[in-house]
Amino acid sequence: MTQANDTLPTLTHIVRAADMVPMAALLHDPNPIHLDPAAVNAAGLGDRVINQGPTNLAYIMNMLANAFPDHRLEQMDSRFLANVRDGDAVEAGGTVTAREADRITCEVWLNVADVGPAVKGQATLVRRP
Repeated sequence: MTQANDTLPTLTHIVRAADMVPMAALLHDPNPIHLDPAAVNAAGLGDRVINQGPTNLAYIMNMLANAFPDHRLEQMDSRFLANVRDGDAVEAGGTVTAREADRITCEVWLNVADVGPAVKGQATLVRRP
């Protein structure tokens, strides 16, 4: 049984530029910083394409789905703290902050290896009927 202060199993992933191409189409996101390193450089943001924010949130959501297969995400609030780029190793994780009946609340995060937090937030899950 999961209780407050329990650490959730982490999920790791290597971000790839090739995965950003279909996501840009799916999200209707024409911003060239997701597709063209020259555009990233011209914007003064480095030399590697930048992952879409919703994809970064999906890493956290996948971690929660793995940790709580009998629950569904009810709500998630998050803030973006840093860019995630092609080639970055990311780790999604979290800590249970409360458990009441069929509801679990967690602090969640996505860290970039050798950089630190890219996303921090809070998620609430409820047991599936």
